Parts: sequence; C-alpha cells; structure tokens
Amino acid sequence: MVGSRSTERNGNHSSVTMFILRGLSDEKELQLILFPIFLGFYLVTLIWNLGLILLIKMDSHLHTPMYFFLSFLSFIDICYSSCISPRMISDFLKLEKSISFIACATQYFVGSWMALTECCLLAAMAYDRYVAIGSPLQYSAIMSAGLCGKMAAGACVSGFLSSFSQTVSCFNLYYCGPNIIQHFFCDLPQILSLSCSNPYVTQIILLLLAIFIGFGSLLVILLSYGFIAASILKISSGKGSAKAFNTCASHVAAVTLYYGTGLSVYLHPNSGHSMKQDKVLSVFYVIIIPMLNPLIYSLRNKEIKAALKRLIKRATGLPQLA
Repeated sequence: MVGSRSTERNGNHSSVTMFILRGLSDEKELQLILFPIFLGFYLVTLIWNLGLILLIKMDSHLHTPMYFFLSFLSFIDICYSSCISPRMISDFLKLEKSISFIACATQYFVGSWMALTECCLLAAMAYDRYVAIGSPLQYSAIMSAGLCGKMAAGACVSGFLSSFSQTVSCFNLYYCGPNIIQHFFCDLPQILSLSCSNPYVTQIILLLLAIFIGFGSLLVILLSYGFIAASILKISSGKGSAKAFNTCASHVAAVTLYYGTGLSVYLHPNSGHSMKQDKVLSVFYVIIIPMLNPLIYSLRNKEIKAALKRLIKRATGLPQLA
C-alpha cells in the first residue's frame, strides 16, 4: 500500500493516515498542459464572482432580493471552487498526489457543504422568481430583507448539518488500505469504496440526505416554475410574457446545468460509467459551473449591464446620463 498507517483507531488494528489522489491523468505531458488551463479557470472564477459581488454591493439599484441571492451564490461558488481547485492545480506539478486523512475529510466537508447549500439556495431563488411574477404588487412585502436573510441562513445551516453528518459518518469508518482514490479530489463514492468496514449506515445517511436536500430542493424548484408557468399564461400581452420569462431564463439555465451534471455524476449504475467519464463530468460540476454562473446571470441581464456602466462612469469621472 502506498502511504503510511497510524496507530489504533476505535479499537481496530490500524488505519490509513494518507490518501493518494490519482488526478485527472497519469500522463506527465498532459498534466503540464492542463496546469495553465485549470489555473486560468480558477482565476476567472475568482475574478468574475468577486466582481459580481462587488458590483451588487456598490450599486444601490441592485439591492433587491434577487441580487442578494445572486451575490450569495457567487460567494458559495468561490468557496466551492477554492476547496478543490488550488490542490488540484498544484497536483499537476507533483509526482505523488498525497493528501492527509484530515485534509481529505476537510476538503470533502467544505465541498459538500457548499454543494448542498447551493441546492437550497437555488430553491430559494426559484421561490423568489415565483413571488416576483405571481405576486408583483406584494413582492417587496413578501420578500423582505428579514425573510431573505433567513432563507440564506437556512440554506447555509442545512448544507452545514447535512455535510457534517455525511463527513462524520464516512470518515469514522475503518480504512486499512488500499489508500488510492481514483479521482482528483476527495469524493464520497470513491472514499467509501476503500473502507474496510461496512458502510451501510453511511449509505443510508447519504440516501436520506439526497432525498431531503437534493430532491427536496429540486421539487421546490419544479413546483415554483410550475406556478410561474401558470402565472405567465395569465399575462395577456406577449411583451409582458416575454419579460416575465426573461427574468427566469438565467436561473433555469443555472439549475439545468447544476442538477443535470450533478445527477449524471452521482446517479448512475456502477457498470454504466467509466472513471474517465466521471472525472470529466466532475470537472464540469465542480470547476466549470462556478466559473459560468456569473456569466449566465450577467450576459442578458440589463440591470447588471446598466450597473456596470454606472460604475465605469463613476470611476472615469464621466457624466451620468439620465
């Protein structure tokens, strides 16, 4: 077995103290090519998401529930990408991609916390869009600052508790070797396959959390958009219907990408997917999507474009047009 072993753990003989990550590829030449590419992805993710957060904070026109949730989403994407990308990028330059047991548990905990929080947040954003379209006159009263704060806090706490229970359950199992994780980061399916003890309880916890957090949030999103569709059909003017649809288009695109790739990664028969396919899907899920989210929400958003123009005019001292 590659790596070292520790002293007794929970009465068992010994346990793994270090894991070896296989990474995206075993080819050294390809790793040197991938290094600047993924470094660029990570830097763009940081710049775009931080830029969006600052723009929303600095422009009073964007101090609305929708942009509050959007700035929180950008913060989550920064944390999600940062718990995986830096180590992955540095591993391209290493011969042995080792990670300690504690560091692996920490990486999984933070990554899972952010991923599950994002599920809940996307559900909150869908509800926000439903209220905006279904009850526009009561929107400000319903989506108050207090409610938005509670929804964001609820999403964060739900993600934290769910991730904590998963992490404790998984990393309390007995690991006696081998210690090679067939992935570029610490992900639960690959870690559980290395356990020398029965992971039945952990698998039950994962199933329950997948139902309540994953599918529960997806159900809220689908119900919200069902009510949104019904509200749009009641709008008599075509222009009004188009405007209502445009306010949801970015969120629909983000949800489709996030849940589509997430379900492809975690809900497939073991015999039907190769490890290479899993790695490609995981790259899209944990690295590409956090980079694309600010672009998806900004590309056709007139309010963000207008806010950016106002910021540029203030910075350059140009007169602002009415």
